Amino acid sequence: MVYSQVEIAEWQREYPVLKNVLNLKPVFWTNPNFKGINEASLPITRDDIEAAEELWQRFAPFIEKEFPDTHETHGVLESPLRPIPHMQARRLPAVEGSLYLKCDNELPIAGSIKARGGIYEVLQHAEKLALDAGILKKSDDYAVFSSERFKTFFNQYSIGVGSTGNLGLSIGIMSAKLGFDVSVYMSEDAKRWKKDLLREKGAHVLEYKGDFGKAIAAGREETNANPKGYFVDDEDSKHLFLGYSVAALRLEKQLQEQNIPVDAEHPLFFYLPCGVGGSPGGLTFGLKQIFGDHAHCFFVEPTHSPSVLIGLATGEMDHVSVQDFGIDNKTEADGMAVGRPSKFATPITDQLVSGIYTIDDDELYRLLSMLADSEDIWLEPSATSGITGPEHVLEYCRDQEIAMDQVTHVAWATGGALVPKNDMETFYEKGKQLN
Repeated sequence: MVYSQVEIAEWQREYPVLKNVLNLKPVFWTNPNFKGINEASLPITRDDIEAAEELWQRFAPFIEKEFPDTHETHGVLESPLRPIPHMQARRLPAVEGSLYLKCDNELPIAGSIKARGGIYEVLQHAEKLALDAGILKKSDDYAVFSSERFKTFFNQYSIGVGSTGNLGLSIGIMSAKLGFDVSVYMSEDAKRWKKDLLREKGAHVLEYKGDFGKAIAAGREETNANPKGYFVDDEDSKHLFLGYSVAALRLEKQLQEQNIPVDAEHPLFFYLPCGVGGSPGGLTFGLKQIFGDHAHCFFVEPTHSPSVLIGLATGEMDHVSVQDFGIDNKTEADGMAVGRPSKFATPITDQLVSGIYTIDDDELYRLLSMLADSEDIWLEPSATSGITGPEHVLEYCRDQEIAMDQVTHVAWATGGALVPKNDMETFYEKGKQLN
């Protein structure tokens, strides 16, 4: 529904942050419903994360065999954790503590964080089908998934997903590799190169006028009409969520390897780009399970697509969209151009996220060119959004009595490796002109 001006005015009186949100101004919002990890009531546990990691390990032989860029890691999909001191000195000179970039832009296969959730969900579905059909035991060498027998078996099944881009890439690439008949339902304004790459990898791409929500609705209806169809529902998926959460287990090891302490005196602050909320929600759940309340997680959304912020601030969760408030949901951050938050992730996020800030598109481009110049790291625009996180949490740290000089800040970079060179150069030049 679209609220009347009287109703919107009432919302703003009840939730003052909405005034600037509706005026498309950047805001920082602290979550009043935050609970400590021991007080939160959650539908999943650390055991679920461990089980998800075990599935990843079972499939590692297949992934290593099929994807040459995973040979070095023996089929494990993981990204580096890099310090970015030159970027910190240039863009955040007054911020104390150390700034790192979690480089999910370098994740193998799909070049974005969506490799964690999207590929995981496809793999768990493939495993279940094979186990149920009696052609697989969990004790088998999963390199068998490369065989023609398995590809022929999966070809009778279809997979569908609605996507603004990166999730579609991860689902499409892995589904096609396994042999599934896969269709990706995309909004018309999704990046052309992502659609072209999906078709090149063997996926069907169907385009819809309007935003992400219409693509999801169409994909869900068409896929579920097939008795052998499986729809990956970004708005309501436990499996996507768990796929993302495994990153916390891997990050724990990386922090230990780099001798980065984590305790009450040395907290971790994470800045997580947010679209529908599944990937940052899964990361937050995992990070809180591993690091407890020493992890402080903040989401970042475009000023034109603040769906999770509106859902949490009003308490309406996935029952409201940005369009209900007259916000257009148009942003260059295509992976974050989502009007309605996740049904599954948002109630969990409501208890665990410390806050949310919003950012405008021009700032994304400025950060992109600045990061390229200072660190020679190239991200797509949406993936830069976490870099400014530390400057937003100064008052939060004062309120929490946290010494900023002891904080390890981690901006989560969510995509960029597969962006065509010409597109990246265009992004860069736009950022240079804005700086």
